[in-house]
Amino acid sequence: MTNRVDGAPTTGASDRPGTAPAAARRASVLIGLVGMARLRQWGRNVLVAGAALASGEILRPEVFGAVVVGFAAFCLTASGVYFVNDILDATIDRNHPAKHLRPVAARLVPVPLAGVVGAGLLVAGLAVGAVLGGLGFAALLATYVVLMVLYSLHLKHQPLVDIATIAAGYVLRAFAGGVIAGVPMSPWFLVVAASGSLLVAAGKRYSEVVQVGEGAAAARPVLARYSPSYLRFLWGTAAAVTIMGYVLWAFDAQRQGTWAAVSAAPFALAVLRYVSFIDLGAADSPEAAVLRDRSLQLWLVVWSTSLLLVVAG
Repeated sequence: MTNRVDGAPTTGASDRPGTAPAAARRASVLIGLVGMARLRQWGRNVLVAGAALASGEILRPEVFGAVVVGFAAFCLTASGVYFVNDILDATIDRNHPAKHLRPVAARLVPVPLAGVVGAGLLVAGLAVGAVLGGLGFAALLATYVVLMVLYSLHLKHQPLVDIATIAAGYVLRAFAGGVIAGVPMSPWFLVVAASGSLLVAAGKRYSEVVQVGEGAAAARPVLARYSPSYLRFLWGTAAAVTIMGYVLWAFDAQRQGTWAAVSAAPFALAVLRYVSFIDLGAADSPEAAVLRDRSLQLWLVVWSTSLLLVVAG
């Protein structure tokens, strides 16, 4: 663009060399930072509501408010952990068929900037947990952060320990949700939370082994120490225990009404549908499996509806 002042052409700011590329770079960095926060994976933090749902107390205003606070705190801290993980894994991720596109691995986001943003998210999440969630919840949230950082530094390289750590991250969400909501957690709820978490974690590793194949050692060294048959045994056992645990919860003699029992069928079908993704090696991202499959979404909606009827009843 040119402007004329006293008949002489002048160059506008938008035409100055390097202005447009600089703006594009800033936009790319911003998009990269948003991507590093893994907003799509915030859905995992819905586990915070599990105990309140299972206890039938989630519709109480104080319980629902506490669950919202717990969800927000875990979203912030989990995003901060993802930043730490991406920074530490940048070199290895560059050899992965999909993860090489992550912003730090692709050199789209500078490491110092990623570190500052990640630290800010961690501090914000822990502050929300401590101020609004109470000391018990804050302690569990801090435990989650420490465990996930240790995972990124060392535990992810230890076979079976890496799967157990991933599963523990899900269990901590569910348990912390019960603590912040102040609701009782039945043994069967904890069994389902633990076995379901193991199912997701083992299925994730199995899918990575299937996808990476012979390049497993370069993409993620620990994958070379797993056999597909062993991982299949893990997620198969976890799936069976998850379904059985839920059935035992649903048919607990102390429960009133029939909707809890009815909810067992769509829950089992949803788990079995998810297992089919694991079997195909397509469960490395649980939320992606849910978002792309209409059948799985249908069973989850039916299950959620029946569970809400349990709460309403």
